[in-house]
Order: sequence, then C-alpha cells, then structure tokens
Amino acid sequence: MATYVILSKFTDQGIRAVKNTSQRAAQAAEMAKSFGCELTNVYWTLGDYDVVLTVTAPDDQSLCAFGLAIGSLGNVKTQTLRAFTKDEIGAILAKLP
Repeated sequence: MATYVILSKFTDQGIRAVKNTSQRAAQAAEMAKSFGCELTNVYWTLGDYDVVLTVTAPDDQSLCAFGLAIGSLGNVKTQTLRAFTKDEIGAILAKLP
C-alpha cells in the first residue's frame, strides 16, 4: 500500500459548517474504505492548511478516486503528496547510478 499526505483547506462552505468537521472526518474515513483506501491519521492544523490527512491506498487510481469524491462534497480543497517510507526511498536510491 502506498502512503499519501493530503493537505486540506476549508472552502467557504466547509468553514461555515466547521462545527461538523470531526463528524465529516469520520465520514471521510468510511468513504476511504469504499475506494480500498485507509485514512490513517487526521490532524487539524494551524497555518496554511486547516486539516492534514495521511491515507494509504493500493494505487494512485484508488487514491485519486477518493480525493475526487472528497473534493466533490465541497467542504475542502486539497493538495495530495505521495510519501515514501525509509525502505521505499532506499529502493529508489538503489536505482541511481
């Protein structure tokens, strides 16, 4: 399973309903499962992003479908980063000449 970091900012709609953000996170975790993904962590943050998620997914397509489904709800705008473990980056580095 690949790991992804999703950086999220509330939309106008999302901030108006901010009191429901923890409930929406639980719903997102359930939604992730329907795409074969697992929402492993949710952090509400200070700074440029309001919520940071970590998600594992079997492939980019599953993660992309989950991300599109989350985005279509209209509460957050997201930026997704592929994250590599120490072992994964070691295998990548081993391919360098």
